[in-house]
Amino acid sequence: MWRGGRGRRIGRGNIGRVGRWVVIEPLLPPLARRGRPVAHARRDVLDAILYVVRTGCAWRALPVDFPPWQTVYWYFNQWEQQKVTEKILPVVRGQLRIAEGRDPEPTAGIIDSQSVKGADTVGQDSRGYDAGKKTGGRKRFIVTDTRGLLLTTTVCSASVQDRDGAKPILLDLYLRTRVRFVYADAGFAGRLLDWAATILQTTIEVIRKPPEQRGFAALPRRWVVERTLAWLTAHRRLARDYERHPATSEAMIRWAAINTTTRRIARGYPATRQQKHTKPSTH
Repeated sequence: MWRGGRGRRIGRGNIGRVGRWVVIEPLLPPLARRGRPVAHARRDVLDAILYVVRTGCAWRALPVDFPPWQTVYWYFNQWEQQKVTEKILPVVRGQLRIAEGRDPEPTAGIIDSQSVKGADTVGQDSRGYDAGKKTGGRKRFIVTDTRGLLLTTTVCSASVQDRDGAKPILLDLYLRTRVRFVYADAGFAGRLLDWAATILQTTIEVIRKPPEQRGFAALPRRWVVERTLAWLTAHRRLARDYERHPATSEAMIRWAAINTTTRRIARGYPATRQQKHTKPSTH
């Protein structure tokens, strides 16, 4: 069975792409009625954007199977100016929550931050040094629901303290969602709790590491957002921050979250870890 256009075979590996396109296509802006005909299918453009996010390649290094990189990059910028990712993300998140038997709109969230190294393309105006993590670059803040699905994100200098960088993302969370209860780690304790309760009517519950704990242990609620950060950084474009502007970094995070969420919708069942095959004994 063959797909039209570039003649790509639809095998087992492409079924996920077909399912994701069915989910995302209705959420894209409608095509303009005037002007010259579109030369490249938008599905090919979407595949190219997700390819850049997933593999981490430069725009100019896109394989020739995709439309020209200038076209793909133009669509990426145009869709971001039209806030396409901000519109797609809550829709696909709601679809997945409904499929899992939950209310489409969450009321509780989990916040965390991640410091990542910045490439030489990151400008001095938005990069810093996180003394705690000993990382120079940028810091990502994300809020997820209790299933680990991304609600909102923001990117800033790595030198920003967690309790200061959390204010913009909590305000955005207040404006976009019904979430009024947030779990956090000890880095968000202090004056932030009073600020959130007074200004946003949002309760932040700090989950602290037990004093007797030695080494790593998954803490209740906190492990969910940490797992989401692992899902996101599995997209190689997010393994390091390469973007000139923080807003572009935020767009890359949303595209990675959309990719992860739509894959789960298209798959239709929970992911299973591949089992190791052992060689039969010769004795």
